[in-house]
Amino acid sequence: MLRVFRCPRLTSGFEPDEVGARKGDLMAASAWVYTLIPAAAAIAGAAVAVNTRPGRNLVSAIQHFAAGVVFAAAAGEILPDVMHRGYPLATVIGGAIGVGVMLLVKQLENWAKGPVGLLAAIGIDILIDGLVLGIGFAAGPKVGLLLTIALTIEVLFLGLTVANELGESVRSRARIVASTAALALLLPIGALLGTPIASLPDPILTGFFAFGLIALLYLVTEELLVEAHETPDRPWVTAMFFAGFLVLLLLEEAIG
Repeated sequence: MLRVFRCPRLTSGFEPDEVGARKGDLMAASAWVYTLIPAAAAIAGAAVAVNTRPGRNLVSAIQHFAAGVVFAAAAGEILPDVMHRGYPLATVIGGAIGVGVMLLVKQLENWAKGPVGLLAAIGIDILIDGLVLGIGFAAGPKVGLLLTIALTIEVLFLGLTVANELGESVRSRARIVASTAALALLLPIGALLGTPIASLPDPILTGFFAFGLIALLYLVTEELLVEAHETPDRPWVTAMFFAGFLVLLLLEEAIG
């Protein structure tokens, strides 16, 4: 009589929960590494600003360009993900929380007085940027990469802003750059707070994506463009918004 021997099933040696944990660890590490790029941009922006004061038209052009890039990232990457997940209640709740948080941030910025208040307000902005970047990596590496590009330009502008504002009351250039570097450290902290959501159930994940979408749209409409329009518009400056939008679309096509 023939005996049938069953070979033991070969496995990778990791249980599903352990594989998910390892995936989450790799995602957190990727997000943390990528946040170093915009953090370096903020420090570079401050270093440039303490040595040479950029013209108002140039600053406005950078703001328009950054707004276009961020808007393209929000509309092309996060918005479709939110719409296709099919959890309208989670979308409404996450979006409503996002609106409330951003309006609270705006109120805090209105209350901020002097250099300390300015640094606190910008620090909150940068922390939220890092959180949104972590949420982006939860959506996928491509979304995280495109958000890194978008937020790098935005944080570069924040570095210029911090240096220009502190330059009126702080004489030491090294102290200004060091203050900017300290604020930039909030980016990886925010990203590390955002990446663990990848392991959450889909409805909760959808709510976080809706929150991130609102945060990016607020950044475009209530910060970058509002401040950019404090300088009288010129056609080439306005065109930078659409240039930024198209550049990110082309990058998205190139990445695939």
